[in-house]
Amino acid sequence: MTQRVRRDSLKLNSSAFYRDSLRADSITRKSGQLPGALLPGYRIVAFYGNIRSKGMGILGREPKDKMMLKFDQVVKEWAAADPSRPVLPALHSVTITAQSAAGADGKYRLMNSASTIAETRAWAKEKHAILFMDVQVGLSDLPHELPKLEEYLKDPTIHLGIDPEFAMATKGGARPGKKIGTYDAKDVNYAIEFLARIVTENHLPPKILMVHRFTKGMLTNYQNIKLDPHVQVVMDMDGWGDPVLKKDSYKAYIQKQPVQYAGFKLFYEYDIKRKPYHLMTPNEVLTQLDPVPLYVQYQ
Repeated sequence: MTQRVRRDSLKLNSSAFYRDSLRADSITRKSGQLPGALLPGYRIVAFYGNIRSKGMGILGREPKDKMMLKFDQVVKEWAAADPSRPVLPALHSVTITAQSAAGADGKYRLMNSASTIAETRAWAKEKHAILFMDVQVGLSDLPHELPKLEEYLKDPTIHLGIDPEFAMATKGGARPGKKIGTYDAKDVNYAIEFLARIVTENHLPPKILMVHRFTKGMLTNYQNIKLDPHVQVVMDMDGWGDPVLKKDSYKAYIQKQPVQYAGFKLFYEYDIKRKPYHLMTPNEVLTQLDPVPLYVQYQ
């Protein structure tokens, strides 16, 4: 009996979701997007990493006060470079992280503790920033990992990132970091539907889904991604190195394979690893990339 009631409940929730999606499509056709949508009205500038890790990005590499001062400066630089579009600060926290060790269930991933998540949320609120929770599934998959974040995603200031680089389920059991992983359009569609349901059921403004990409194989069948007005999809070109190579990758995987909105990643360490490499400035990003990214991430 319990199982039957639960299945019926899921059917009702599903039908309500799809009815709402039809209504949302109608609103979007008239107004361009749903009320409360962040894009394209803002440019999001994010610091990426994990507050407990010095090696994962700027978010945890330096002491908090020093990192936050740098963050403030970067936000000011972007605001000055393009006064026509307000800058929305964001912390992009790797919340479920691929691991070199299998773990108890052999899935090679680990979720942040509740206390780490709470502290990261507090840092974001301190800066009046939105928060992205990023997911690296290892040998698991999105249907098993995303539900762990559902309660957090009911907060209208929290959004989602998914990283194909560490999605290894189709890589013959390869461990994260040994090969570059992949998602198919069906995986991205699952994430979109997951977020859209949360938005609908909780009467939230649209969520942002950010998808990392720096190779062709990281995302297959991009043309089959099905957009939903409850979710704004950002494809983020996050390769590192020579600006010439970064711009070529952006053209190949963002410009020539468009999904919805564009993102671009800058690396404080790796973008300057060899001469004459350099960290691209806001003005260079704005004038040398087409389309101009509305999401910019610093690692």
